[in-house]
Amino acid sequence: MSDATIDAATFAELQESAGADFVKELVQTFLEEAPAMLSELREALAAGHADAFRRAAHSLKSNSLTFGALALAALAREQELGGLDAARQPDALGPLEAEYARVARALEALCRG
Repeated sequence: MSDATIDAATFAELQESAGADFVKELVQTFLEEAPAMLSELREALAAGHADAFRRAAHSLKSNSLTFGALALAALAREQELGGLDAARQPDALGPLEAEYARVARALEALCRG
């Protein structure tokens, strides 16, 4: 995996198959929904709801893969597979949230460009 925040080939393929305008709409939806998914992760962790935690991590992983946000998807997958026990480590969700912030900036730049 490259250190690019967004895999250029995946993003280009999405634009080619769905159209650039539709991809902008998809990105906008992702940028609106992903923060809610991150909140769901934190809330499920605090409440001890393993199923809700896994579902939110799975959704974030799947949506990230759509755009080629491979590092974000990998971090979400780790949370999905690790579950609540792994997430209880100090600031376990910090790297996921930081990577989402990078992805959000990169997607916004790609849609402007």
